[in-house]
Amino acid sequence: MPSSTGKIPMKDGLEAAIDTFRTILGDSQDFITKQLETPWNRNAALLYMNGITDRQLLQQSVQEIMDGVQPSEESSGKPDTLLVNISKKIHTAGDVKLDHTMEGLLSNLLCGYGVFLLEGCNEALAFHVEGGEGRAVEEPTSQGVTRGPMEGFNESLATNLSMIRRRIKDPRLWAKGRKIGKITQTNVVVLYIHELACPELVEEVFRRLDKIDTDSILESGYIEEFIQDEPYSPFPTLYNTERPDVIAASLMEGKIAILVDGTPFALLAPALFVQFFQSPEDYYQRADISTLLRLIRFLAFLITMLAPSFYIAITTFHQEMLPTSLLVSLAAQREGVPFPAFIEAMLMEITFEILREAAVRMPKTVGQAISIVGTLVIGQAAVDAGIVSAAMVIIVSITAVSSFVIPAINLSIAIRMIRFLLMGLAATFGLFGMMTGLIVLILHLTGLRTFGVPYMTSVAPFVFENQKDTLFRIPWRGMVLRPKYSGGKNLKRQQKSPQRKQEEGTS
Repeated sequence: MPSSTGKIPMKDGLEAAIDTFRTILGDSQDFITKQLETPWNRNAALLYMNGITDRQLLQQSVQEIMDGVQPSEESSGKPDTLLVNISKKIHTAGDVKLDHTMEGLLSNLLCGYGVFLLEGCNEALAFHVEGGEGRAVEEPTSQGVTRGPMEGFNESLATNLSMIRRRIKDPRLWAKGRKIGKITQTNVVVLYIHELACPELVEEVFRRLDKIDTDSILESGYIEEFIQDEPYSPFPTLYNTERPDVIAASLMEGKIAILVDGTPFALLAPALFVQFFQSPEDYYQRADISTLLRLIRFLAFLITMLAPSFYIAITTFHQEMLPTSLLVSLAAQREGVPFPAFIEAMLMEITFEILREAAVRMPKTVGQAISIVGTLVIGQAAVDAGIVSAAMVIIVSITAVSSFVIPAINLSIAIRMIRFLLMGLAATFGLFGMMTGLIVLILHLTGLRTFGVPYMTSVAPFVFENQKDTLFRIPWRGMVLRPKYSGGKNLKRQQKSPQRKQEEGTS
């Protein structure tokens, strides 16, 4: 089999060169070759991969090649000069380059380029005509909002970049690419705003990306696992989103975005703990409404993590903490239940997790209906059969509903995992076990780093200026400075409003 490296084998003729391409590509069905007649009395061939090229753009580019240089302009005896002249006449294609290596031409061919071979030339012309079928820009499915932009990323890297460029029209928005994956050669782009992002942070991102040595990158989740700080922590240290407005807003705060070709989910670094409780619509609504919703999310976080374990600890070890009437009611409900509270809670939690996963895998037309009906029927049947108490069904239900309030799905999954550990500690040691588990959890969170930045920044270490957009969100006119964690040079976001200056002067 011919090698994919080295020069184009044009010395044996055009047919031999085409056969070499065909052999290296395994005579693939989507590899298309066309013999062309040229006005320069030289044989030529067009090579492209079907399905990843825009056929109309390809045809227009070939037409420009044929019409660009007249036979009278041909430099006889210098065929490579003719190809250079042709390359200057192509205006339709986005990128036009000359290459004399098999490796370079094969890489371009598999990235949506057309390759033009001209007999007698030691180089070939590659022009960018990437296209083909793709998913249109649609509303994000994983991060919906009631107010705000309704467009999300798709699987096209070029489209995703354009959506960010339309929001940030500044030359300081730099996009630098890498090809990662020895076989897949996946395009990965790092986005940041020069002078807002910390230079050391940018260098660290590229250092970690350059260390990746793998055959394939098929989704941004591959990149996330390779470059995250703590691979064995349940808490995510990179933020993923399919919303271009979230990426644009984070870039304006000095963060760095990583876009991967073939997936609508982009990554953000660094990602702080409080960021996973923030929703894009927090910044599109009034500050008081956003603050209320954010407080509800933090409350839902505590309920999701602590409600089942607190119920187990109270009913098993600390019944004296309950009012007498409530204690009697719970005792009456549990009179016929054969299992302790821990087993009862585990049965219901595992059942709900199975139903949740089944709803994701089922067809959309029936998944939601089956999950709702299944939950109601199983819960009621379990109570009627005396397997679980009605109070436990209520606790598990409010816990499950609260887990959906957290905007970031990966944080919600992490909390669900920790919830089972806290349930075990509560069943063994009561409230003492719960508090011990929470202390260990807090120590773990304060020890985490996300690209060198403390994970709990704004809370621990406490940054007063960042409190304007942590637990609460003050009005936009008060957020003069950017968050003090990125290390960027320019922290000033805006000028103080005249009204605020007057208020400060009066005080």
